[in-house]
Amino acid sequence: MARDNWTRDQLIVALNLYWKIPYNKISGSSSAIIKQMAPIIERSPAALAYKLMNFTSLDAEKQKIGNKGKSAASSADKEIWDEYFGNWEKLALDSSIILSTLQNKPIEDILDLEPELKFTEGRERERIVKTRVNQNDFRKRILASYNEKCSITGISITSLLVASHIIPWSKNTQERLNPKNGICLNSIHDRAFDKGLITITTDFKVKLSDAILQKRKELNIQKYFIEYENQPIILPDRFIPAVEFLEYHNRNIFNKMDLKFEIRL
Repeated sequence: MARDNWTRDQLIVALNLYWKIPYNKISGSSSAIIKQMAPIIERSPAALAYKLMNFTSLDAEKQKIGNKGKSAASSADKEIWDEYFGNWEKLALDSSIILSTLQNKPIEDILDLEPELKFTEGRERERIVKTRVNQNDFRKRILASYNEKCSITGISITSLLVASHIIPWSKNTQERLNPKNGICLNSIHDRAFDKGLITITTDFKVKLSDAILQKRKELNIQKYFIEYENQPIILPDRFIPAVEFLEYHNRNIFNKMDLKFEIRL
């Protein structure tokens, strides 16, 4: 295989990977995920890392914060970028199909999805796999955008982090995979955000519901919530939450639920 020309399939996989690695990790060929992915698409880790850096020159999200990235993006790079940017579902699925073919494995195996899929057939299996691929990629994009840290607490243990939807998955099919509809939270604050007990204001600060404030004297409430009241969140390197999505959460979800909420570790 010629080493100077990237194939379409290689570029699709590389582009999808670009969005799933924190920006501060894409420039090094020693990255574990780059070292794992490179031989699958028959490229060296150094070549893959360089290709990811080339994509930064096309990334308006990075340019907004003054980082122009590399300038060596090819016409083929731009063509793939223009085709897939914003078309997150197609990018996730096409990349998964390519990787599945290259490794001669079912998609659920390469993504380490639940084993019960092996017992599901036909359209139902196809639907479940597609949904899991989308959810898997959405999570990775959001965690990468926030450098794998909770936007409220800064917690960086990935097993405790959740890619929270601002507008719930079930409420808006058009925006469910939009990275600007996501925010990285730890599991406790994700649950509180989902239940409308906290929200993020349009100036990116934490706001607590009446249900939380009524319990402000409780030690756990002070520790996990009051401490962060009106504090700014840690903004992502890419995909700052869209104001209109935050407005939706403020208006339709925040302070709308009367329920008991227990802090459990």
